[in-house]
Amino acid sequence: MQNVARTAARNPVEDTGQMRPLFGSSPTTPEPPGPRRRTGPDFVAIQRSEEFSALRSRFRRFVFPMSLAFVLWYLVYVLLAAYAHSFMSIKVFGEVNVGIVLGILQFVSTAAITAAYLRFARRRIDPEVDEVRRQAGVQ
Repeated sequence: MQNVARTAARNPVEDTGQMRPLFGSSPTTPEPPGPRRRTGPDFVAIQRSEEFSALRSRFRRFVFPMSLAFVLWYLVYVLLAAYAHSFMSIKVFGEVNVGIVLGILQFVSTAAITAAYLRFARRRIDPEVDEVRRQAGVQ
């Protein structure tokens, strides 16, 4: 049987196990002499800015409590399903029991949280993101 790997053309980058960079210059490519020119926004300055800190803080004040509330709600549902069989099997109407209702409410709460986040982001996050971008000269 013929060794296909030996007959294929070799790429020196693959032979050394190095990967070509996706962005910027290769580490083996020397930088041109002279002063370095910055091309693009100064991300470190943006991250240290007061506006960006306020934006991150506002985002975290919404996302962390909402995530915690949802995880707790999900854990309560799982624990009830695992340990409270008699409660979860109580008939609400017809053949629909508490377990089914709470399971459907998991989907409803997911959609409600998503809608609440979209509204929050549109009103409170997006305008500040636009301001940070404007100050950074990106738009």
